[in-house]
This record gives sequence, structure tokens and C-alpha cells, in this order.
Amino acid sequence: MPTSVYETIPMKTGVKPRRDEIRQSIKDAALKKHPETGEPLRRVIAAGAGILTSASSSPASHCHTSSCGCAR
Repeated sequence: MPTSVYETIPMKTGVKPRRDEIRQSIKDAALKKHPETGEPLRRVIAAGAGILTSASSSPASHCHTSSCGCAR
């Protein structure tokens, strides 16, 4: 089952939001409250893992500048 990232919505000024990963079906509607604490939540859109394919076996061969950090 996929994991969704949620962030608490602080009700007081100065309180930092807390992020939690909650397992739920992708078909489920976004949660409005934390299932354990009842705190208000909002879903955070997070980048997933990507798959890169290329004819070359070396990722560094695709580097065009030295600033990308690929150690070319």
C-alpha cells in the first residue's frame, strides 16, 4: 500500500508543522485529521523516485557542466 506524506496545520502561532507518512490507498480521499491525534492535516505533494534509462552505463557521461555534482 502506498504511503502519503501529510503535514499538521498548527493552530497556534510559532508552532512548526510536523510531517508524517501515513499508509493509505491511492484511491482514498485526502485525510483532514490525523487518525491518531485528531490534529488537522494537509497532504504534501512529494516527489517520487524516478527511473533513468540511457544507452550509456555511466550517469556521468550525460553531464554537460561541472556544477551538477556528478564528479565528471
